[in-house]
Amino acid sequence: MDKNINLIGELRVHIQELENKLAALRVSRRVLMNLLDNVEKQKRDHLLILESQHEKLQKNNYHYAQTIMQQNSRIAKLEEKVKFFSDLT
Repeated sequence: MDKNINLIGELRVHIQELENKLAALRVSRRVLMNLLDNVEKQKRDHLLILESQHEKLQKNNYHYAQTIMQQNSRIAKLEEKVKFFSDLT
């Protein structure tokens, strides 16, 4: 009978230890889920910033290309004028 009482006491202690470990695991899981949520939010925010920067760079690149094309056209016209006037002389 004493063995059974000791065994029951040991099992209760073991159950309590397991319940404590389970509670700690639940807390750890919540902490990890919060960290994961924060990382995902930071990643989304960073992606939005990068997309915005990419769009701005594309617009700038388009305007720069337009300016270069206009300058090239102007240079070509000036070269034609120079050739025309050099042919006259």
